[in-house]
Amino acid sequence: MTKPDLIIGTRASQLALWQAEWTATALRRAWPGLRVELLPLTTTGDRILDVPLAKLGGKGLFVKEIEEALLDGRADLAVHSMKDVPSQLPAGLALVCIPQREDPGDALVTRDGRRLADLPAGARLGTSALRRQAQLLHSRPDLHIVPLRGNVETRLRKLEEQALDGIILAAAGLKRLGLAERISEFLAPELCLPAIGQGALGLECRSDDERVQRLLAPLHHPATAIAVAAERAFLVRLEGGCQVPLAAHGSLCGDLLELDGLVASCDGRELLRGRRRVSKALAEQAGRELAEELLARGARRLLVAAGGPGETP
Repeated sequence: MTKPDLIIGTRASQLALWQAEWTATALRRAWPGLRVELLPLTTTGDRILDVPLAKLGGKGLFVKEIEEALLDGRADLAVHSMKDVPSQLPAGLALVCIPQREDPGDALVTRDGRRLADLPAGARLGTSALRRQAQLLHSRPDLHIVPLRGNVETRLRKLEEQALDGIILAAAGLKRLGLAERISEFLAPELCLPAIGQGALGLECRSDDERVQRLLAPLHHPATAIAVAAERAFLVRLEGGCQVPLAAHGSLCGDLLELDGLVASCDGRELLRGRRRVSKALAEQAGRELAEELLARGARRLLVAAGGPGETP
């Protein structure tokens, strides 16, 4: 059997496989004749579904086994959802390509098509993201948040099985799986600011693998990469992850970057938001400065209360 030119490591969920196959198709289109195969892997985050992510230790749970496959040579390329990628990468690996972003926002799925404002007092809403929980409770403190983990199909099934009034999912995942018709409402960023990197893919390879980096070059989308870099700079300065309720979203309009950031208490009673509008050349600086602004306004206290870092360097 002929060895493939490129092996893509990916999580084994339906959405992750869709994302990896999309990448493979884009590579074959850019490089006709390129032989690409997928290597599905089960990560720790996929195996442990009965514990909230905040208690498991953060984002690396969804990438660790895939990065190990890169480092030991079983895979040449990893395709991640950017919102799952920790701010620090293992030595020897690099994020070298960020393709064009899908819808970065969150979506409400209800059993009867009702929108958030139409849900009854005390409605049971499924999500395990502290970021979503905090923002939803800020606007609707009457809601009862039900922990909900698993892939997209599992969460949609639990909506029915647990008789939930609704669940919150990333709009990008529903769209990529052809399930956009299930969306009852696209949540505006003013109501629920997206997760850092949400809707974007991150293509990771060995930092010294110039062949793979050259193959990936046609898939890179500079505007998305700049926006995501600003969001991740915000994350790095706050030393955040799944354990704390924080969010950021950057968007480019010409040469200008607009970046919104948020830190909240887990119960949604306190919520700090800020915005920066700068030249795209200052994207990462804007992320750090926005984080500093929120820290000065009290974000450190909220992060500590949520189980995040204390004093930061």
